Amino acid sequence: MGIQCLGFDTSNYTTSAAVFGGGTAENRGRLLTVPEGALGLRQSDALFQHVKRLHLMVEQLRQEGALDQIAAVGASTRPREVEGSYMPCFLVGEGEGRALAAALGVPFCPCSHQQGHVAAAAWSAGREDLLDKPHLAWHLSGGTTELLRVEPEGHTVRAEVVGGTSDIAAGQLVDRAGVLLGLPFPAGKALDALYPEADDTSFYRVKLNGLTFSLSGMENKVKELAEKGEKPANIARFTIDTILNVLVRATREAQKKWPGLPVLCSGGVASNRQIRAAMERECGSVFAQPQYATDNALGVAILTHRALERGATG
Repeated sequence: MGIQCLGFDTSNYTTSAAVFGGGTAENRGRLLTVPEGALGLRQSDALFQHVKRLHLMVEQLRQEGALDQIAAVGASTRPREVEGSYMPCFLVGEGEGRALAAALGVPFCPCSHQQGHVAAAAWSAGREDLLDKPHLAWHLSGGTTELLRVEPEGHTVRAEVVGGTSDIAAGQLVDRAGVLLGLPFPAGKALDALYPEADDTSFYRVKLNGLTFSLSGMENKVKELAEKGEKPANIARFTIDTILNVLVRATREAQKKWPGLPVLCSGGVASNRQIRAAMERECGSVFAQPQYATDNALGVAILTHRALERGATG
């Protein structure tokens, strides 16, 4: 068995721990509890839930014999790899990661949540080679809709935001539509399930300004549909088709600007079946496997493993 690396990710919606050993991976995660009808969690509430739950993820891995040969520990310590990027919830994973690394006498490897998303997506898509070459990547989640130009940087990647939303994220629009329809939060899976029941194929063509677009006005349009008594399946399809249409158009524009660069998609919204099918068909995009599209610690463990292999652990 090769070297094993443990990774933690304590995002605003998921507590997770993962072990990566080169060709093998184990990820254990649990969604945070959001009160019925709420649109998310305060950071203090998210942090408290992570504190109560992260050790349970580690215990699951221990019981399965996945922690016997840990050679390094990593954690996502911030949302993005940019100056000033910070969210308190990541302190839980970082704190436990640093303490465990010190107790084991092994290196600790920090990374950003976004870098972890890119790494998990590339590996689970069978395209770990993308971590060592330039490519485009969508980070599509509950709080982020960013088009990235990604460059390799040592054992990890450097991501420059080149497009995406100028206001609310695609995942926020999905969740707000879902809460409006009385669906559980996060609402992505529920809207995906409703989609095939729609009998109206209309959507809104969002204005694209270069590679940037706004989705805030779509929330009002969804509310208008609900107030008019439109059936939930049609509202679900309207929301999803509006998002996938602008994502496809923005991706095509990016491919014109950077011809030949592969397009990798990650984040919870990227697990939507309709968005995935449209992006694969129209843009040749590469997607994370659904279980690794949402927030997870696997990408953190992968980057920690790469750091250890390349002697970048300090």
